[in-house]
Amino acid sequence: MLKTVSFLKKIKANNNRDWFEKNKNSYLEAKEEHEIFIDKIIKGVAKFDKKISPDMKAKDCVFRIYKDVRFSKDKTPYKNNFGASINPGGKKSLVAGYYLHIEPGASFLAGGVYMPEAEMLNAIRQEIDYNPDPFFKILNSISFKKYFKGLDDEGKLKTAPKGFDKEHPHLEILKNKHFLVSYPLSDKQLNEKDIEKTIVAGFRAMNPFLEYLRIATS
Repeated sequence: MLKTVSFLKKIKANNNRDWFEKNKNSYLEAKEEHEIFIDKIIKGVAKFDKKISPDMKAKDCVFRIYKDVRFSKDKTPYKNNFGASINPGGKKSLVAGYYLHIEPGASFLAGGVYMPEAEMLNAIRQEIDYNPDPFFKILNSISFKKYFKGLDDEGKLKTAPKGFDKEHPHLEILKNKHFLVSYPLSDKQLNEKDIEKTIVAGFRAMNPFLEYLRIATS
C-alpha cells in the first residue's frame, strides 16, 4: 500500500487540478495498486460470503476519486481517500455490505447499511423488534467484539422512532438511523504484510451482522 498511502498524503496537501494533472502517473500507479489490493480482498470475502462473487472486480467496488462539488462548501476537486464498497451487486447496491476506506491517519473498515430509505430502515427496526435474540447474540459474540464495540451512533434519534414505544427494551438500538459497525486501521497496519488478512478477518467477523440485515430487508 506504499504507493497508495504516499499519493493520498500528497493529494491532501495539493488538492488542485494543476498538481493532479502534473502527477497523473502517480495517481494511476496508486489506483492500480489499490485495485489489485481490493481484488485480493474480494476473493478473501467470497470464501465465506457466498453472496459475493469471486469474479467481482475492484472496478465494480471502488469509488471515483473525483468529487461532486455542486452542493458542497468544500470545492477541492478530489477526495483524500480511496473507498471501496464490496456489496452483492457492487458499489451502487443498497444491500448490506462491506466498506474499506483508505486515508492516511483515518483509515477504517466498516459494514452495514448507511442512510437507508424509510422502508428499509423500518424493516430493520421491525426485525429487531420481532426477532431480537439473534441480533444481540451477534453483537455479543467474541468474534464480533474482537473488532467492533457496537453500532456506530452517528445521527442517532433522541426520541423513540415512530411506531415504537418509548419504553421499548431495545429502544437505544432502534433509535439508530444507520446500522453500521466500523474498525479503525492505523497507518502502521496498512504497511504490514498481513494487512489483507486483518481486513478479511474483520469482514468475516462482521458477516453474521450483515446477514441479519440482509434477511431483515429482503
